[in-house]
Amino acid sequence: MMTRLIALYLALCLALWGTVLSAQDLPALYSVSGVQSGDVLNIRAAPDADAAKVGEFGQYGFNIEVLALSPDGRWGLVGLPEGNGWVSMRFMARQEVLPYEIPVPLTCLGTEPFWRIGLYPRGFEYEMMGEPRTDLSLLSQSVAPNGYLAVLEEGPTLTHTLIVERGQCSDGMSDRRFGWRAMLFLDAPDRALVHSGCCYLGGN
Repeated sequence: MMTRLIALYLALCLALWGTVLSAQDLPALYSVSGVQSGDVLNIRAAPDADAAKVGEFGQYGFNIEVLALSPDGRWGLVGLPEGNGWVSMRFMARQEVLPYEIPVPLTCLGTEPFWRIGLYPRGFEYEMMGEPRTDLSLLSQSVAPNGYLAVLEEGPTLTHTLIVERGQCSDGMSDRRFGWRAMLFLDAPDRALVHSGCCYLGGN
């Protein structure tokens, strides 16, 4: 009897430990899995199947950022253009990423001034309000347990150093919660600027 109780206790501890680890590893990219053909994965306003529907992911949706889990681990918080919603983790599969590379797509943005920097499979780009979008080349990248660093070049004399740190962030313009904070340092012979903002994984 005692042996059985110990085994049950250890199983419970391992289950809880796995939940804690997965929560610490978030945000992370997921894809839709197990949704029947022709159906969609609903995004709810709250972690409840009866909550109002606020959006949906298609059957083959991917590059979906999960920011956090509900206390019971059954629901995942995802980003929407103007806010957040919840999806059932029963239909989500974690995407594999290389431990030594920054996961893409990754988008960082800020306000006052409005800026955006994107690291995408198709390439890297930077945009400042009122100025044309420019292409960037990646000079170097570093991955840490709690964030990323990317050094990007716009030209021979202008570099963008992006530091991304895991942590809650708000853009100050919407109700959307972000899971990453960013600092962007622009270095050129005639100017040096530092911008702060938020980041998200995925394409939404």
